Amino acid sequence: MKLKGKVALVTGAAQGIGRAVALLLARNGADIVVSDINLEKAEETAREIELIGPKAMAVKLDVANFNDVERMVGGILEKFGKIDILVNNAGITRDKLILRMTEEDWMWFSMSI
Repeated sequence: MKLKGKVALVTGAAQGIGRAVALLLARNGADIVVSDINLEKAEETAREIELIGPKAMAVKLDVANFNDVERMVGGILEKFGKIDILVNNAGITRDKLILRMTEEDWMWFSMSI
């Protein structure tokens, strides 16, 4: 229970690596904000965390949308009063060969570096 009293926000926490990280943090006592673009799966993960013991909050979040992020942080601060741990697991990829990239893909890629 090394993390008891801490609040962890994990993006992309509904499945895969993010889910595993959220569950590990919960097993160590942290309350968890499970954020993901898939709210239904985020809620499933949050229920599993609460069975472990800590508090959990599921939030629908598109990490590429500033308004979503701002709204989520406000909700976290309202419920928990703080964020101690941030795991930026969610992301997007545009895996394409350079020869197949559109100009829009290229601009997005170059702006994100």
